[in-house]
Amino acid sequence: MPIIEDENVRLALAFWREGKRLSGVHDSYAFLSYFKVVESQYQNGSGRAEWFTKNLDYLTEDRAVSRIAELRADGEDVGRHLYGSGRNAVAHASFGGDIVDPDTPSDRRRIAADLVLMRELARRYIADELRVPTANSLYASRNRLEPWESLTEPRALAALKAGCTPEPALLGLEGLRVEIKLWPDDVLPGLDRMTMRVDAVHEGAARVLLFNDRMTMVFAFVLDYRNGRIHTQVENSNLLQSDEHRPNEQDVRAFYTVFYRVIGNAVIELLLEGREPIDCEVVIPVNIIPRNPTDAVEEAVEAFRRQQE
Repeated sequence: MPIIEDENVRLALAFWREGKRLSGVHDSYAFLSYFKVVESQYQNGSGRAEWFTKNLDYLTEDRAVSRIAELRADGEDVGRHLYGSGRNAVAHASFGGDIVDPDTPSDRRRIAADLVLMRELARRYIADELRVPTANSLYASRNRLEPWESLTEPRALAALKAGCTPEPALLGLEGLRVEIKLWPDDVLPGLDRMTMRVDAVHEGAARVLLFNDRMTMVFAFVLDYRNGRIHTQVENSNLLQSDEHRPNEQDVRAFYTVFYRVIGNAVIELLLEGREPIDCEVVIPVNIIPRNPTDAVEEAVEAFRRQQE
């Protein structure tokens, strides 16, 4: 997650965390904490109330949508209703002549019912107004190739990100020793010393091939520098054999474990010593029904054994 240096943003996040901790413990204090996420960013109350009103219809959480409909059916101005509840929920101050007392059952129920609204508005304010990414949005938008970018000559990296085609030698990837693992498992035997070869570079993308030492397995990947993604090419990955080397049972088990689990939506991580792991995009198979990976791997191993008899 990014480091937050702006004091106002840090304060809003502190109130958000406080609200999360209090939820389910004390609704009134949780409500007030979420309210302060927005309140702390405004100089005057009218601006806050207007923001509430303007953003209500952007909420999508089911309970929040239902609560908005309920309040509007009762003729409430929902934005001002929330602003009033927030100002008075715990402090017992007045708004429009009303006193909100968290010890009164009816007021306590109202605050509890409104809590989901204030929480979702606070969430929206942090994401849209303060531009703080959520874990999900950050994961979706982050540059997965960043851990390897310093390997590439700066001008070549800029060219790749611009969709151009620099010389393969400038990428700094040839000959790297990489481990292949399936998250969150350990590296499979036989996949811990793969050698990278740059197969092709074209318009911001590079196709690399990873070979084991005995040259009996190859896995293909496409590094998309424009979008910061790496894609597994299972259709171009295979077991190999030559006059000198043939796959052994360990190779067969390792290869088909990766193959069938990736088709089943497992995530491959590529590990380069001294750098953060790079996770590959999930493979979405088309026009096939993925098999149970465990069964498929055992069948492949058994078929290999029969061939050796």
